[in-house]
Amino acid sequence: MITRIQPGARMSEAVVHGDTIYLSGQVGEPGDDVATQTRTALAEIEALLAEAGSDKSKILMAQIWMADIADFEAMNGVWDAWVDTANPPARATGESRLASPDYKVEIIVIAAKA
Repeated sequence: MITRIQPGARMSEAVVHGDTIYLSGQVGEPGDDVATQTRTALAEIEALLAEAGSDKSKILMAQIWMADIADFEAMNGVWDAWVDTANPPARATGESRLASPDYKVEIIVIAAKA
């Protein structure tokens, strides 16, 4: 069974298939600094995971895309304060041009439901 959470014409914010939850990339408010955008994206991730019946302790994999890798430490400071240190996910971080130059970070996660 496939459940789509907050579906739109182009994409769903999350898709649940079996016991796996796939989230679309989450971003912060355009123009905010990288730390604020990271906090906002992580809050959106928590809300979507809750809506799907999960939480951050069940994140399996996180992909973090940054517009400028020079902001890595600022993003990591927010991530480190947020992540469940008893259950850290696998993670990859890279630099990429994001959908808008106003975005500094985009975070994509895959999580378990159970």
